[in-house]
Amino acid sequence: VQLVESGGGLVQPGGSLRLSCAASGEIYASNCMGWFRRAPGKVREGVAGKRIGRGITYYADSAKGRFSISQDDSKNTVYLQMNSLNPEDTAMYYCAVHQSCSVVAGTYRAGGREYWGQGTQVTVS
Repeated sequence: VQLVESGGGLVQPGGSLRLSCAASGEIYASNCMGWFRRAPGKVREGVAGKRIGRGITYYADSAKGRFSISQDDSKNTVYLQMNSLNPEDTAMYYCAVHQSCSVVAGTYRAGGREYWGQGTQVTVS
């Protein structure tokens, strides 16, 4: 499985960005695709995810109401639409595929066999 992220960049507070994650390889409908982020000096945080073959989405508390995850089956691509961005959203954002996923204690969590993209930088300033 290969994952390639794109769409990061520099945006002003209150602005929007849409991240894309193009997937190739053997991905099953039962898998989860999601977005994680790591800010400098902080632990990695799960932001949002969805079960590929089902219309179930998961959002961390920090993303609810501002971020939206969607999927384009024809392009094997998952998107993360991020609105109302603030400086606390500055981080490297990673796309990942896992076998399972849920929200635990307000954070998107995923487990099992995993695959990661190389990341795309989002800077809000």
